[in-house]
Amino acid sequence: MSLHSTLDPKAFGRVAVLFGGKSAEREVSLKSGNAVLSALQAGGVDAFGIDVGDDFLQRLNSEKIDRAFIVLHGRGGEDGSMQGLLECAGIPYTGSGILASALAMDKLRTKQVWHSLGLPTPRHAVLTSQADCEAAAAELGFPLIVKPAHEGSSIGMAKVESVEALIAAWQDAARYDSQVLVEQWIAGPEYTIAVLRGEVLPPIGLGTPHSFYDYDAKYLANDTQYRIPCGLSAEKEAELKVLTARACEAVGTQGWARADVMQDASGHFWLLEVNTVPGMTDHSLVPMAARAAGLDFQQLVLAILADSVEARG
Repeated sequence: MSLHSTLDPKAFGRVAVLFGGKSAEREVSLKSGNAVLSALQAGGVDAFGIDVGDDFLQRLNSEKIDRAFIVLHGRGGEDGSMQGLLECAGIPYTGSGILASALAMDKLRTKQVWHSLGLPTPRHAVLTSQADCEAAAAELGFPLIVKPAHEGSSIGMAKVESVEALIAAWQDAARYDSQVLVEQWIAGPEYTIAVLRGEVLPPIGLGTPHSFYDYDAKYLANDTQYRIPCGLSAEKEAELKVLTARACEAVGTQGWARADVMQDASGHFWLLEVNTVPGMTDHSLVPMAARAAGLDFQQLVLAILADSVEARG
């Protein structure tokens, strides 16, 4: 499938760009959504924005909407619920369907699927009590990384090196999510790999002086390093791209997605998670990978939109 859209911009009809919402990632979504909306309009698409709030159902009924471009990050937009609503309303939309969206949003169940297929992902435990924290520390050792199971943008995440720090991090993460995950820490470089219309784009190597690629490093800091080419040998880069394709296929992603992968000191890759509505801000990684593949931002958003025609039109 071509990365470039050959469709007439008018063929998309009236396109609602859905952004904002109520998740912990609202601010990032507002930036992403405005960037996507501007690019679509500049490309000749009849697009308008909807900040998804309490009046969304009324807007859905009152506006003429031929298709939706989903730029909602996190719960309510990336977790299958918006996808289900749009399917009930008969409105085609960008990105993954209900099942893949819901599965990818749940880091624990994504890992369970990967485990079942023999795909490499760090050992983990679920934390619901102080006793769980103590048991996880004994089983997995330190350092560890704590994550809310259903948040993105590294919200609520923390690297810990002691039982006391683990308990504190679990309590903090539990403010965001009733289900908290703890994983073995993989020491080594991190890579992020975008998939667009069935093609794996050039991987990006990430570097940050922070202890990990956290919210600040993702959206605010100016000292985060992005490497394209990613610095791997041709053989290892090919291995990483095949692993990413298998990981996304296991989850069932469509249209576009982005996987995050660590590499350990032995050179082995470890899958962390898949994002089905990745960021589209000026700091975001999918636009960066697309540029390396020869697509500017406008061509990228048109390609994502075109996929919604062919996948579910």
